Amino acid sequence: MSNLSPSVKTPLYAQIGQRIGQMIDAQVFRVGQRLPSLRDLASQNGVSVSTAVQAFQWLEERQLVVARPKAGYFVAPRSRRPALPAVSRPPRHSLVLQRKSRTETIAVFQPQGREVTFGAAYPVVSFGGACPKDPLFFDDDRVRVALARATRIHRQSLIEYSDSPGTLALREAVARRALHLGCQLLADDLIITSSCIHAVGLCLRAVTKPGDVVALESPTHFGFLDLLESLNLRVLEVPTHPKQGLSLPALQLALDTQPVKVVLSVPTLSNPLGAVMKHSDKRALVQMLASRQIPLIEDVVFNDLLAADERRKAAKAFDQDGGVMVCGSFSKTVAPGLRLGWVEAGRWKDSVSMLKRVQGGPTNVVLEQALADLLSQAGYEARMRRLGALMKDRLQEARGLISDGFPRGTRVSDPSAGYTLWVELPGQLDAMALFQRCVAEGITFGPGALFTATDRFRHCLRLSFAGAWTDVERRALARIGELARHQGDAP
Repeated sequence: MSNLSPSVKTPLYAQIGQRIGQMIDAQVFRVGQRLPSLRDLASQNGVSVSTAVQAFQWLEERQLVVARPKAGYFVAPRSRRPALPAVSRPPRHSLVLQRKSRTETIAVFQPQGREVTFGAAYPVVSFGGACPKDPLFFDDDRVRVALARATRIHRQSLIEYSDSPGTLALREAVARRALHLGCQLLADDLIITSSCIHAVGLCLRAVTKPGDVVALESPTHFGFLDLLESLNLRVLEVPTHPKQGLSLPALQLALDTQPVKVVLSVPTLSNPLGAVMKHSDKRALVQMLASRQIPLIEDVVFNDLLAADERRKAAKAFDQDGGVMVCGSFSKTVAPGLRLGWVEAGRWKDSVSMLKRVQGGPTNVVLEQALADLLSQAGYEARMRRLGALMKDRLQEARGLISDGFPRGTRVSDPSAGYTLWVELPGQLDAMALFQRCVAEGITFGPGALFTATDRFRHCLRLSFAGAWTDVERRALARIGELARHQGDAP
């Protein structure tokens, strides 16, 4: 247990605690087993005894270890883990989207930076958006240096108009990163966009017309639903398992009975469930659609959050005839503020390129050069491993708090990585009513009804842990559980 990094913003004691927690989770240390002594732990990691004490206290707070007087620290008994959410059961017919923007619905209830009270005065706590905001996730100094360098070298571009598919440097950097997804993409086939959702929108415009049917996971990202509604497209939701992802038998039935024009999917770390399809299922999905000449639009924005290339592999890796249009960005891993995405549109490259051009969607050369610089630097993979370990620990702690504090019978997703959890409350509870009560106390989350085109998931919610994670957030999460338990009480 060495290789600690003093340069990482996570304190040394927390790094030690995270590593021991991972070993406990992997059953290297088993329940009831005695852990190294304080002196041994300090010696093994080259830290002081006081740092070792803090590490064990960190583990105690997370109920991973227990202290026994004069005997040391031992692995704590595992608490009962909550069950996974049920497999979704959407209707078998497509639906027209007719709802006020889901994004706006959330915004209406967002507290505007005021002090609120849930037992005491706290700042607003948001478990809503999935865009990462915790400074621990990013190397802001590295981003500033890259942006300053790009501005200095390419300042002439700021007074010129660009109408290209993206700078060659960034397209080459994206192509190199795509190798980690199992994809051999050519820089000449890549198009840089203003975001991943922009890339998805261009792909949808290229292969559909108003009234066409789009199949996608259920539940799905509400940003997809807003986009589909803006394009006047019909939605066909497909049953989705919280661990294994899109149901292929259900999709096969949908293709047999409905005029599906395109499938929009997030096979790796789907939003909001965090499901990851097996590689055999990704291959089968690509082959199923290829046999019917139906395009697949694949969102890979979360793939890099998985630590190993073998687990990151995209469905695009199994594409033989250009039927998969793969879209991504680095907003979840490098710098959300750069707001750049990319797409390799397969057989529809020319159509997507034309749509970007005629819709006035040129991207900023300076930002593109800065992102290319960041993607080409050493250390990206190491940062992904640290981020993955950090979020795994955070999500597991949150699952424990939900298991302890939410109503009996609550189910919780258990994603391999990512920033969010999908929570299924007992069926009689109303997550939108809970949301409104929480907002009154300065706490927000994503009500489940926003993640579907139907009236389902009213008893579900998505919790994002992409922001700060302190005792304030822990108490806020406990407060959501408390309000859920007493939802029937008068406000």
